Amino acid sequence: MGIVIESHIRLDDNGAAWIDDTNTKVIEVVLDQLAYGWSPEEIHFQHSYLSLAQIHAALSYYHDHQSELDAEIQRQLAEVESLKNQAGESPIHKRYKELGKLP
Repeated sequence: MGIVIESHIRLDDNGAAWIDDTNTKVIEVVLDQLAYGWSPEEIHFQHSYLSLAQIHAALSYYHDHQSELDAEIQRQLAEVESLKNQAGESPIHKRYKELGKLP
């Protein structure tokens, strides 16, 4: 009889990795580490509903699937830039510029 090891990670129907029993995607934890340089302990402090085991599992999953997740991060960044460019300047931003409060 084999041993079942708790992975803390599940894939949804679209192939996105989620942390079990949470509403948090693995990529969100990864972005906290990449964007802010947070350690697993700091991520736990900022997101106390995640256990250290879940955080380490998410980071381990990232390292095992780094090229896929890095590509997804780049895809999401490109999508945000595209949407930002499509939206143009917000009315409030435009007004502040007119008032000389923004460069």
